Amino acid sequence: MNIFRGTDFSHRLKHPVVTVGTFDGVHKGHQALLAKMKELAGVTGGETLVITFNQHPRLILNADNDVFFLNTIEEKIKLIENAGIENLWILPFTKSFARLSAEKFIKDFLVDKAGVDHLLVGYDHSLGKGGTTSFDDLKNLADNFGFAVRKIEKVIIEDKTASSSVIREALINGNIETANMLLGYNYMLSGRVKIGNQIGHKIGFPTANLKYINRRKLIPAIGVYACRIEWNGQIYNAMSNVGFRPTVNSNHLNIEAHIFDFDRDIYDDPITISFVQRIRDEQKFDGLEQLQAQLIKDKEVVLKVLKSF
Repeated sequence: MNIFRGTDFSHRLKHPVVTVGTFDGVHKGHQALLAKMKELAGVTGGETLVITFNQHPRLILNADNDVFFLNTIEEKIKLIENAGIENLWILPFTKSFARLSAEKFIKDFLVDKAGVDHLLVGYDHSLGKGGTTSFDDLKNLADNFGFAVRKIEKVIIEDKTASSSVIREALINGNIETANMLLGYNYMLSGRVKIGNQIGHKIGFPTANLKYINRRKLIPAIGVYACRIEWNGQIYNAMSNVGFRPTVNSNHLNIEAHIFDFDRDIYDDPITISFVQRIRDEQKFDGLEQLQAQLIKDKEVVLKVLKSF
């Protein structure tokens, strides 16, 4: 996949099939749109181009310090590439950029620079200042500038709309299976392994402690999870805890994973935790023996869960 950054775009594409959006999560709704782009490009002999932004507009427009997202930009790039898109253009989102009208954005970026042939948008599309351009307005602009526009309807799975906001809510509430269903993949956190307090080693459950990741990445609800770990290109079964480790009186959030049948020194190595199922709340135990006994039970549950996923 070709990746372009910045406001300049001199690469001439063949009959570009274009979409524009934040694509937070690159979820099943986004995937349906990307698949339709590929299908259309196959019919027209065109190339696919996704236009997204280096940061979410909400961070610029609302100065919202409490907003968290489903993907880092690196994850988003990988997911879009895995969807088979040929070209990705990452625009810098600034306050001045946000003031562009839909018409000016379309003319300056889609028409003059990208040479759009077909534009595909989602059911909840938002273009231009204030994001108030209706689909009828968009069709009129497309007619004026000489390109075609299509709208992709929402994707509904088990009565739930595949949208970034619905997925965020599911993760916050601990409904990891719902989130994964709407994402089309297991929600993940990536970072480097840091040295912990070694308590896990003492009770036979050594853990890889995740060094704090992108601060805007949404962390799922506190609890114990069945998960898988990617390390050095290999996938391992594991169980993880997201929480404050109340049994040992920790006062800060920890993300740690016990990797099954694994005995390697991976300190400072990058790993990715993929969450499969939340199996229980975090609990405070009377001591390490009680904690150890519960972890033995947790491992049995997690192994059964992972056999079915």
